[in-house]
Amino acid sequence: MKRTLAIGDIHSGKKGLQQVLDRANVTEQDHLIFLGDYLDGWSEAHQTVDFLLTLRDRYHCTFIRGNHDDLCLNYLTRSEAPENWLLHGGAATKNSYDAIDRVHKELHITFLQNLEDYRLDENNRLFLHAGFTNLRGVEQEYFSKMFYWDRTLWELAKVVEKTEDKELPPRLKRYSEIFIGHTPISKESFVSPQRAANVWNIDTGAAFKGGVTVLDVDTKEFWQSDPLNELYQGEPGRNLAPK
Repeated sequence: MKRTLAIGDIHSGKKGLQQVLDRANVTEQDHLIFLGDYLDGWSEAHQTVDFLLTLRDRYHCTFIRGNHDDLCLNYLTRSEAPENWLLHGGAATKNSYDAIDRVHKELHITFLQNLEDYRLDENNRLFLHAGFTNLRGVEQEYFSKMFYWDRTLWELAKVVEKTEDKELPPRLKRYSEIFIGHTPISKESFVSPQRAANVWNIDTGAAFKGGVTVLDVDTKEFWQSDPLNELYQGEPGRNLAPK
């Protein structure tokens, strides 16, 4: 049976991604929708993208753009390495890419340039990394960076979830369901994906002490890797950044 599987933030955690795909028993019939942030965190940055490229050749994959993927692209194409990026996982990514040749980098640059801002399926389900701000929906968004930087969509969904009537505001009402990553549900503990209103957050903190998560968007069954800090013992992940 064909499944649509949404995959949350990975943050260079190739070991976690391999583990969770195995636990989900992924087959060539499945549609894998990756919600972005493939990079910045653990030590296997270019190795993670290499693995994604092998998955693309074997499976039906959709790759959404995350903010950390855009930051990495800026480094690879313009040598931009701001301190805030380096402190939030960019240092490990920089070290990884500085160790490979230009031809290898060019393959990854092409991959990162071709990432999608969002995917809207035939069931009016929206998949994107972060959010959007235009009340008329993603097609009318004025600022494309909102697709991979916005945090207000998840904040709005959590506020709606706490109200008694749970009436969906215009932004949320446009779509049957919305699947995002970007804002970790927890940085300090191992957690499950979380729903608020009609929004599912699948960023379960893989950059910190959580695992990589795969969610079946139809059944809501999910699978998770071991905590990434256990798979990459001795590495800081994104914990270099001041709290």
